[in-house]
Amino acid sequence: MTILVTAASGQLGRLVVDALLARGAAPADVIATARDTSKLEDLAARGIRTAELDYARPETITAALEGVDSVLLISGSEPGNRAALHQNVIDAAKAAGITKLVYTSAPRATTSSLVLAPDHKATEEAIAASGVPAVIVRNNWYTENYAADVSRAASTGVIAASTADGRVASATRADLAEGGAVVLLEDGHLGQVYEFGGDVAWSYDELAAAASEVVGRDVTYTPLTTAEHVATLEAVGLDAGTAGFVAAIDAGIASGALSQTDGTLSRLLGRPTTTLVDGLRAVVAVEDDAAA
Repeated sequence: MTILVTAASGQLGRLVVDALLARGAAPADVIATARDTSKLEDLAARGIRTAELDYARPETITAALEGVDSVLLISGSEPGNRAALHQNVIDAAKAAGITKLVYTSAPRATTSSLVLAPDHKATEEAIAASGVPAVIVRNNWYTENYAADVSRAASTGVIAASTADGRVASATRADLAEGGAVVLLEDGHLGQVYEFGGDVAWSYDELAAAASEVVGRDVTYTPLTTAEHVATLEAVGLDAGTAGFVAAIDAGIASGALSQTDGTLSRLLGRPTTTLVDGLRAVVAVEDDAAA
């Protein structure tokens, strides 16, 4: 079985490739793709096949999918344009006779209030309409998304957000990548929509407590209103549009958009998901090593 991973030069894609190999896939049966194949040279050196695949250039998708059985479509990074780019991959997958298409969606994509959800909802609907055999994995927030908050808290002692009492069932990229690898490698998942998240949905007070443990000083959570949050972000240099987008994400968290956790990811992994404090400790250690 040949498995193609899109966006394999990115952080999640690389971890999926690693997880596929760790779970027994032969390097020659894995195709790592990216817009710029020079970013895949280290993977090629490990015996992994590489290919160009650009969501915006359908001819590269068609060429890359030739002879492929399963595809992991990692969602693109262009809000508002993602669904159209994903459609190119879906169309090529249908034409190529792909037998399993796995898509990394967003939590509760079809009903969520998250500002990012509409692109994912549209993509899920397009996959269903295509008839391509598929699995949807709705990845919750990466624990690594909070590395900057923790690093700032080492100096300020504060994590500020406009998330109110919202909770987040975050998971590490490595855990989510391994979950994706399981779905790609195993039978029995077609037609499923999985909510992938950590075993625990934590509050921002609990995030602050975890940060305290990681950085070795007291850290507290300071709740902000949306207006206060936007003003704070603009004061540190974000433009109004970006500040509003970040605040809108927090509003979604406040509404409970990221709080769902049903143990699906840990069940498929066969182990508990990485705890919040361990996930933060690992990413902060990487940042410290990079700065040294």
